Amino acid sequence: MISAPIQKRMKIIDKPEAMQTAARTLKRDGKRIGFVPTMGYLHDGHLSLMRIAREQCDVLVTSIFVNPTQFGPSEDFNEYPRDPDHDRQMCKKVGVDIIFYPTPPEMYARDHTVYVVEDYLSSGLCGETRPIHFRGVLTVVAKLFNVVQPDLAVFGQKDAQQFRLIQQMARDLNFPIEIIAGPIVREKDGLAMSTRNQYLSPQEREDAVQINRALQRAEDLFDRKERWAEVYRRELEVVIHKAATARIDYIEIVAVQNFQPVSRIEEPTLVAIAVFFEKARLIDNTVLRP
Repeated sequence: MISAPIQKRMKIIDKPEAMQTAARTLKRDGKRIGFVPTMGYLHDGHLSLMRIAREQCDVLVTSIFVNPTQFGPSEDFNEYPRDPDHDRQMCKKVGVDIIFYPTPPEMYARDHTVYVVEDYLSSGLCGETRPIHFRGVLTVVAKLFNVVQPDLAVFGQKDAQQFRLIQQMARDLNFPIEIIAGPIVREKDGLAMSTRNQYLSPQEREDAVQINRALQRAEDLFDRKERWAEVYRRELEVVIHKAATARIDYIEIVAVQNFQPVSRIEEPTLVAIAVFFEKARLIDNTVLRP
């Protein structure tokens, strides 16, 4: 009778220097490092990304870091949900080997002045309504790449603009990292899983389903051969306005490759939606491929 393998102990590292040392040792030993960066308060959407990475690496690292530089002055940095014990248990479920768990002072020197800025793909969508957001995202992801030194990194397709920007950054700055997209994971009623869903009141939670219904309407229009972008905007607004608590931030129809608005859908096109529900700002999207 073969005995069951001994479960490896999950490590928690909180210092960038210690994480870099561990990564160099793993690289020297020929290990392939997979990486999933998160801001914690993990849910099944995060775990789906970890499972994708787990299948393609020898050592799976996830970071848990609520990054202050991607929040605007009036945004929810201080209120953002945090639950370290829950996160550790979730990581164990999918076989995470190392949790990198730094603090802001460990990641940012008090007098830091260098940021990573992209000024084309980030100009619209969330970049227009959250002007410093992607500067903070790209900066922290670049720092995490330098600390963790992964061979591959997995990001969720729900944050489609973020994924595209990280993909571009990795190419333009020569990070030797494979950037992989994980599909959107949804609740049973279609709402995309998000940490900020925790902010929703019962009525807002019920209303938030209209975001997915709007995207389903977009897919239905596409199947019916509708190609004019303005028709999509009008139709999707009607669907979302059925939710009394919803306030539309944007509905955009843009080219997948360069995130520029299109008037007709003649190439792979992203239909992207952002909606406010009091405290919660939720995003979702679908891709239409002629």
